[in-house]
Amino acid sequence: MSRFLPPLNALRAFESAGRHLSFTRAAAELNVTQAAVSHQIKALEERLGLTLFKRQNRRLLLTDAGQAYLPAVRDTFEGLARATERLLARDRGGALTASVLPSFAAKWLVPRLGRFREAHPEIDVRLSTDLSLSDFNRADVDVAIRYGQGDYPGLESVRLMTEELFPVCSPALLRGDKPLRKPADLQFHTLLHDDFQVDWRLWLLAAGVKGVDPARGPTFTDSSMVIQAAVEGQGVALARSVLSASDLAAGRLVKPFEVSMPASWAYYLVYPPATRDSPKIAAFRNWLLVEAKATPGATR
Repeated sequence: MSRFLPPLNALRAFESAGRHLSFTRAAAELNVTQAAVSHQIKALEERLGLTLFKRQNRRLLLTDAGQAYLPAVRDTFEGLARATERLLARDRGGALTASVLPSFAAKWLVPRLGRFREAHPEIDVRLSTDLSLSDFNRADVDVAIRYGQGDYPGLESVRLMTEELFPVCSPALLRGDKPLRKPADLQFHTLLHDDFQVDWRLWLLAAGVKGVDPARGPTFTDSSMVIQAAVEGQGVALARSVLSASDLAAGRLVKPFEVSMPASWAYYLVYPPATRDSPKIAAFRNWLLVEAKATPGATR
């Protein structure tokens, strides 16, 4: 097909000159010289082996071939313009698919998404929960939110926030036969473990607690599950401040001790560098940064 397709610039010159019936006006519209328009038309006529324009009484007219060709060329350019507008509109709005850690989605992102919809009703956020980093070349994903050190080769990462780690439990554990009043009282309670870079051993060391086995107790692969287990009174969880903030604020959890330690990882928004300036990604990124800054228990 390309063997029969004339150069785009020549077609643009023909369409404009045919619409205005003037090389001068076509040159002004295309921001080129009249000679350049004349050259493009001549090259197009030579390629087609047809005469497209004729002069009659100092007026520029289309030949029969030019009149037959112009509507198809005009429709083609109008179709390209409509397709481009649809493409840009889709980039400004439409769907944005975000790959998010299940715990972060449940405990932080989903409760806040209503505010994003109010601010950007033209963008529909679709959440895909996943623990592994998305392959943006294969997966239908626009952005990912990950918990790590920000080192994602070939991708751009924006640090959203980090957090602190500290024990949390149900208020019921502060009472009973073995009330939880000081760190040493942990020896009488079940330790709940989050295997996502959350370590009881380090906290017990920071709190100066001895005689407590840091390895005992059940382990959960999802951080929201370990928080829920603590809410249900099943033991004491070493929680992440960002994920436990809502349960602490609602009184479903309490912090029995003041000792906390900084997390070694942070939350990052990750996406390919080529999509950095996409309007919908920029809107989501800016909104996330504002929400992260206002999150209780988070630090930048």
